[in-house]
Amino acid sequence: MRLVVINPNTTAAMTAMISDAARSVARADAEIVAVTAAMGPESIESHYDEALAVPGVLDAIATHPGADGYLLACFGDPGLDAARELAHAPVLGIAEAGMHLAAPLGRGFSVVTTLSRTIGHARDLVDHYGFAVQCLGIHACEIPVLELDSRPDAADILAKACVQALADDRSDAILLGCAGMADLAQQVSAQIGAPVIDGVAAGVGMLSAMAAMGLRTGTSSGEFASPPPKRYTGVLRDWGVS
Repeated sequence: MRLVVINPNTTAAMTAMISDAARSVARADAEIVAVTAAMGPESIESHYDEALAVPGVLDAIATHPGADGYLLACFGDPGLDAARELAHAPVLGIAEAGMHLAAPLGRGFSVVTTLSRTIGHARDLVDHYGFAVQCLGIHACEIPVLELDSRPDAADILAKACVQALADDRSDAILLGCAGMADLAQQVSAQIGAPVIDGVAAGVGMLSAMAAMGLRTGTSSGEFASPPPKRYTGVLRDWGVS
């Protein structure tokens, strides 16, 4: 099976780290194709960033057809519904996948993300995906996305935030709220003595199961059918569906 893992930001170094995280849990028969968005922001830390990341996500799907599954490696799950209309294989976001795997690990889980300004959107996703009961709290470690890889104390700061979240929420597991944290999950879990879920690994596992079951999207009817043909104008003139 071939799984396309899309980094919706344009930072290639982050894509390489995400690719390693995905391959570390991939099945032996799975080919992981890691893709950096060809357009958009260098990191996604605002609603504005997320909106302008969506064209890069859709372009990555359009230029990598025929995969058995696609994973959007950003905790905001940018453009997820539009991607499902465009793809003919399952598409998951790491927030959605991570919540599905975190929920069965205890009475509830906590999310620890990057900046506090993203907490509101994370809560919107929790509600949208139906995990409002299981998600007991959302917290920020206040490390910008692009500093997760460069700060030598990033793992320690993240671990402290996770310990505090477990205590404040009385939760049983931590869901990391950024793909840039993927390579820190095992280290932090060992430090805090609790399950730590990385959405990249969770998404690869779920997509592998869906592909093995032969599940597909892109039916001729329903909400995620291909979008109707129409013309687009201006800078979007080449994005029309025919």
